[in-house]
Amino acid sequence: MPIDAAKALAAESRTGEISWNSKDVQLYHLGIGAGANPDKDSPATDPDELRYTLESRLHVLPSFATVAGSGSPGVISGLSMPGIEVDLARVLHGGQSVVLQRPIPATGTATATHRIAAVYDKGKAAVLVLRTEVADAEGPLWTNDSQIFIRGEGGFGGDRGPSARLEPPAGEPARIVERPIREDQALLYRLSGDWNPLHADPEFAKVAGFERPILHGLCTYGVTLKAVVDTLLGGDVTRVRSYVTRFAGVVYPGETLRIRMWAEEGSVRVAVSAIERDDAPVLADTVVEHT
Repeated sequence: MPIDAAKALAAESRTGEISWNSKDVQLYHLGIGAGANPDKDSPATDPDELRYTLESRLHVLPSFATVAGSGSPGVISGLSMPGIEVDLARVLHGGQSVVLQRPIPATGTATATHRIAAVYDKGKAAVLVLRTEVADAEGPLWTNDSQIFIRGEGGFGGDRGPSARLEPPAGEPARIVERPIREDQALLYRLSGDWNPLHADPEFAKVAGFERPILHGLCTYGVTLKAVVDTLLGGDVTRVRSYVTRFAGVVYPGETLRIRMWAEEGSVRVAVSAIERDDAPVLADTVVEHT
């Protein structure tokens, strides 16, 4: 059987050094749409965007943690861990969380420790929880958890795991914003390290069951967090304490995201949909916790 849950969970953690600099941060921010002016009637760059794109003013959006130093957060490397042998075309990113211990510096060197934290049996699919813990010389920085769905690999009699579904937010959203996704957005975003051909190669996308390449879920993840920070947190990236989502559907480059936000005490609930496909859900059960 391609997945040996006991072997995967018992495997030793993989630890290595990662590093990043301001150019990596700027490239990531550009990959999630920073630098664009949401006012379509103005050709000038919004000055507020310079905190994401100009090295002398650079602030690091916390979702950068998903690509810092090594591309996607251990997803591809996690699929080569002991006990795991799967076809990449069957793999889908099901959910993501980032917990921040302190703000991410624009330049850094740190130690990243990767392990498989859980293996769940969803019947028609297996779910791996890949955990990456990152610390530098001053102490812990962040923890990433990636939920990876592997189609056709369930049914091995394992624990089904917890449900990620939340009760829908009450009332009308506090804010609704729209964010266009460029046709070349996936090609730009993948330069931050997620080289999965699903996001670039039309033939591979067809084999995986999609009509054409899809946007990285983690790109949508970053676009959404930036919208929340810019809209409800005064542009202050240091206020974010954690950010969790469930990937509920795909985004195709060229589409427009509708991002609904509900402000609660110490958190923002978010729902994201693709406008051109009758508001098809994209991100669900999404929560940004903040100070």
